Amino acid sequence: MELTLGAVVRRGLIAGAVAGVVASLVALIAVEPAIRKALAVEEARSSHGEEHEELVGRTMQVVGGMVAAVAVALCVGLVVAIVFAKIRHRLPGTTDFGRAGTLAACGFVAIALVPAVKYPANPPGVGDPATINTRTLQYATLIAASIAVLSLAFLVRATVAKRGWQPAPAAVAAVVVAVVGSVLLVVIWPDSPDSVPGDVSATLLWQFRIASIGELAALWATLGLTLGLLLTSPRTAGTTPRVEAGV
Repeated sequence: MELTLGAVVRRGLIAGAVAGVVASLVALIAVEPAIRKALAVEEARSSHGEEHEELVGRTMQVVGGMVAAVAVALCVGLVVAIVFAKIRHRLPGTTDFGRAGTLAACGFVAIALVPAVKYPANPPGVGDPATINTRTLQYATLIAASIAVLSLAFLVRATVAKRGWQPAPAAVAAVVVAVVGSVLLVVIWPDSPDSVPGDVSATLLWQFRIASIGELAALWATLGLTLGLLLTSPRTAGTTPRVEAGV
């Protein structure tokens, strides 16, 4: 029995929802304390004794952020499911659990880790609003280039495998291409135009950055594990995803 594209997509959406909930809880526990500290620094910097009433309370902002995290994770799960169905036969691994995990790990590296190395996340109060377009363009193009590097790594693996290379050397060649390419991207991409204000401590800065990358790691890890489990459940074991019209 073949597993249709629609069935894979439904499992991707479920995995995305679970990943979004987990990531939002990590954000609440680990990221939110750092955000509150940064907001206190920002208020002390800008208020000068004046009181400013918030249009939306912090509690509502947190709830809205958690809902947004789940919505984004649903979209990520949808995209990952479609990509998985398209390139399943090219992914390393003997089971769909391993293949889904590999795809999620690649997504984390390309979309989260490499950009975080070059442009680590900053808490509120860091970053000039006038440079937001420049920073967004730099970040988005780096993600696109990182995805291209990983795609090249998979292409190299497939090419050398066709030439008779054993799986282990072919995998090593792909890893070398991915690592070297990612390092080159980090080196050659332009630096962020913003500097960190002196009133933001290094401790707060790195607390926020580590918590932020932890949130992304939780999202991608949960997505890969959940999708892999759903694809290798007793009802779907031994099936093969195929593309057909309709979901």
